[in-house]
Amino acid sequence: MSEPGLVEALDGLAAVAAEAGVEPEAARAEGAALAAAIAESAAGAAQEWAGLLSSTVNGFFDAASSARRWRAAPTAILTGLVEAGSPRAVDYARALTEVAAASCGLGEPTMRVVANASVAAAAQLRAAGLAAPLGTPGTPGIPGMTGPPGTTLPGARHPGSTGPSGDDPAGTAAQPAVAEQAAAEQAKPEPPAKTVEEWLADLDGLIGLTRVKTEVHRQAQLLRVEQLRAAAGLRSATITRHLVFVGNPGTGKTTVARLIAGIYRALSLLSKGQLVEVDRSELVAGYLGQTATKTVEVVKGALGGVLFIDEAYGLVGDQYGTEAIDTLVKEMEDHRDDLVVIVAGYPGPMAGFIEANPGLASRFRTVITFDDYSDDELVAIFERLAEEADYTPSPECLKRFREMLTLTLRGEGFGNGRYARNLLEAAIGRHAWRLRDVESPTIDQLRELLPVDLEDEVPAAPDAGGHR
Repeated sequence: MSEPGLVEALDGLAAVAAEAGVEPEAARAEGAALAAAIAESAAGAAQEWAGLLSSTVNGFFDAASSARRWRAAPTAILTGLVEAGSPRAVDYARALTEVAAASCGLGEPTMRVVANASVAAAAQLRAAGLAAPLGTPGTPGIPGMTGPPGTTLPGARHPGSTGPSGDDPAGTAAQPAVAEQAAAEQAKPEPPAKTVEEWLADLDGLIGLTRVKTEVHRQAQLLRVEQLRAAAGLRSATITRHLVFVGNPGTGKTTVARLIAGIYRALSLLSKGQLVEVDRSELVAGYLGQTATKTVEVVKGALGGVLFIDEAYGLVGDQYGTEAIDTLVKEMEDHRDDLVVIVAGYPGPMAGFIEANPGLASRFRTVITFDDYSDDELVAIFERLAEEADYTPSPECLKRFREMLTLTLRGEGFGNGRYARNLLEAAIGRHAWRLRDVESPTIDQLRELLPVDLEDEVPAAPDAGGHR
């Protein structure tokens, strides 16, 4: 059985979305953006993606930019399905892994693209409560993934196979079990909604972020008491729930925003609790007048949850951004009972953003600062990310990672947790390439990351004749 191409994978995703009550075209667009983010670095991927989807090369890069976060986190629609307790969340996550697999066929495949697909697939499966199974190194749950042309990664499994060796290529032995599993999943009752205490426990489980945790706990308690006062008939001060996150990239701002959405939902301050993450490109249109419509549509999709605007100061400085800000302020007022907006970015520029419109200052009164991670915290983050993707860094690998940290400049553009994630994605690709000549690798070999997996490849030495 051949692997589905991107168009077929997107059709499958749209079909699952329809069964889950989600607009199929929205799912298709989300899947296309995820594919672009995964294949972004592959030569020729943009042109092939554009041709398959009747889009443009610019559309490819715009989509990739908007979806890069999904290479390590669940997509927006999957997040909504999981938080709503949808029984179709598992099917949607699996359909996303098919999209991830198909994206590796765009352009000239590279190990970096395979690594991106691996981490993205693991993130989707994990969000839906599924462990990422070991099949292909670096590609949990993605059947039949291959590396560069002519190189099938060790342990690759194809649809219908019963094990790494593919003893049942037709899939006849697996089909009854799959059908039984699908029936069992549909029969499961919807999981109970998480409590405030459970959401706060998830927050406390994050690495580092001591100041952030303290402030979020304080905000949750403040809002809880205000609810109790209102229920008792006491007067309450007007407390804005909107927040400003300031800090360098990769310090956990999006993750915390997602947890806050859940906390507010558990407090009944929001009806759904989903997180919608956008930047300037998703709010601003090409012509005056269109931006207001575009911004209203984005807000509409975030109603009942949290609208997270990254690098919000990108809206300051021109008439298009001003139109978006003015529209946003109006929408925040019109939907103040069922919408929370969190704006994020570097400290200095964020102050300029708040000053750009009088309505912003009155609505964004709470600023939460995200400190950079320490070396110990970054090592712990690297190790946790690896474990979540079903890898085990050796002690020597962790030592080498720490050494690399000491040699890395920590300026304003340092990626923090993103730096750790990028190194892991590259290491997963090198790990798979390292095992290219191992016909039957052991489970330990499939899991273990070594120091060499963190290093750039060294060109092959010339042979005795001076040839390479």
